[in-house]
Amino acid sequence: MKTWLCVKMWLYGMSMTLLVSVPACRSGGRPSAPPGVAVGSLSVTSKAFAPNGAIPVDYTCDGADRSPPLTWSAPPAGTKALAIQLDDPDATSGDFTHWLAFNLAPGTMRLPEGVESGALGGEEGTNSFGRLGYSGPCPPRHEMHRYAFHVFAVDAPLTLHPGASRDQFDDAMSQHVLAEGVLVGTFSH
Repeated sequence: MKTWLCVKMWLYGMSMTLLVSVPACRSGGRPSAPPGVAVGSLSVTSKAFAPNGAIPVDYTCDGADRSPPLTWSAPPAGTKALAIQLDDPDATSGDFTHWLAFNLAPGTMRLPEGVESGALGGEEGTNSFGRLGYSGPCPPRHEMHRYAFHVFAVDAPLTLHPGASRDQFDDAMSQHVLAEGVLVGTFSH
């Protein structure tokens, strides 16, 4: 059924002579652990908002649209890089990506507010808005959405170029995730 929906959306987009990106039709799977390894857990927090709490407006499209400060527990032994993904699982089009950062130094355990991943030795991918870097929560008016800040510890630097897509990000992480943590916040305007 999902494949047929994707085909219908593609045909509609083609009939409008506009190629439309449909995040719900991503081919990549959920990032996974190496064979025989159980994915460990990271604790992710922010001094800007509590777990499942409201994300302050400064970190959204209504404010300064900068990334919030994040902190996480020490990654497991064997971690060679860290990756961050921010997504909106409540988006009508599926899992909408707001931020991809990868190949951060493995010893990193926090990101300051408004950081660019290049300052931490990493790169950023292209979000679902078609922009490089962070684009904060921005749901349709009067809708409350959840936003999940995922932090991944991986066993090898990801073989990605700056501007990588979500599919490329997910594919590169397949069988490389040693640990994952998530902090969920909410936003409505």
